[in-house]
Amino acid sequence: MHEFRADLHIHTVLSPCASLEMSPGKIVQQAKKQNLQVIGITDHNSTKNCLVVKDIAESYGIYVLCGVEINTKEEVHSLAFFETPEGLRHFQVFMDSHLPVVENKDGKFGYQVVVDKNENILELEERLLVAALDIGINEVEEKVHSMGGIFIPAHIDKPTSSIYSQLAFLPPNLAVDALETNTFTKEKQAREHYRIHNNLTLVSNSDAHHLDDIGKGKTSFFMTKPHFSEIKMALNKKMGRYTEIK
Repeated sequence: MHEFRADLHIHTVLSPCASLEMSPGKIVQQAKKQNLQVIGITDHNSTKNCLVVKDIAESYGIYVLCGVEINTKEEVHSLAFFETPEGLRHFQVFMDSHLPVVENKDGKFGYQVVVDKNENILELEERLLVAALDIGINEVEEKVHSMGGIFIPAHIDKPTSSIYSQLAFLPPNLAVDALETNTFTKEKQAREHYRIHNNLTLVSNSDAHHLDDIGKGKTSFFMTKPHFSEIKMALNKKMGRYTEIK
């Protein structure tokens, strides 16, 4: 097994709350500077900047886990990742069908930009992406796993928008591949406070909205190579793969 350092929660200029400096190229350059071998692209309710980051990152030797940060009707944020472009597009259609039309006129809540690798604007998303979908977390999780994806409730120790802040507990029928903590909470502290069994993987990510935040939260993956299937096995502690928060 080899160790690969990962930060699986990074926003681009497509997220209204992200800095306009978070272009695909600059994200990859900063990830390289922070010695990350794996990064996850997770804009709010949209996957549309994932593939351009992945394309740029290949020449830097960085593997990009393409995904999204979903906001369910309970106002719980969760990360979902998919292996193929087809999977991303299919899940985007699913999210679009459940995202209410809340206008972000004139970028009132922050600009939401789809770009190419040269930072040319391809699309300006007019719907507010941070709005909650009209479906619950269980339905979202079932959809993600039916497509072979990875599902991780985000920043569980956050006082808002987390599964514990909104529901106060982890539903026993919710299938998760891991739970995410922020950069300030130690693993032991999180397990004790939320009574999380050792069999359930915890990961630490940055939830970066600014370049300087990338890599502030990271998790080491022990696996044979950076690949979707290997990451999924590591999260689920299968075939000798595993993770560590360092």
